[in-house]
Amino acid sequence: QVQLVESGGGLVQAGGSLRLSCAASGRTFSTGVMGWFRQAPGKEREIVVGIGWSNGWTYYADSVKGRFTISKDNAKGTVYLQMNSLKPEDTAVYYCAAANQPTMSAGAYQYWGQGTQVTVSS
Repeated sequence: QVQLVESGGGLVQAGGSLRLSCAASGRTFSTGVMGWFRQAPGKEREIVVGIGWSNGWTYYADSVKGRFTISKDNAKGTVYLQMNSLKPEDTAVYYCAAANQPTMSAGAYQYWGQGTQVTVSS
């Protein structure tokens, strides 16, 4: 089993920044990649960014390119999501998730965190 714990969500004004963290523990060696997803009320869960622990894979959704940056600290088993120039449409619950191989499909991620709320006011 892999446990994922997110932190760093909150309320911010449009144009502001937030940094999310996701700490992984347990059988992390069984996971190859980490992803950040978000789900807004009434909408489907969508992938925002993804990163491989050691395979060089990264992914950014078009909607966040140039504004969000994903990074990792392998030694700490932690993935970070730096979110800049936030917009009201970025408001959602953000989840980190772990999968074996690079993928943008939520169904392929076996482990999920509890989610953290990000609210961007206009």
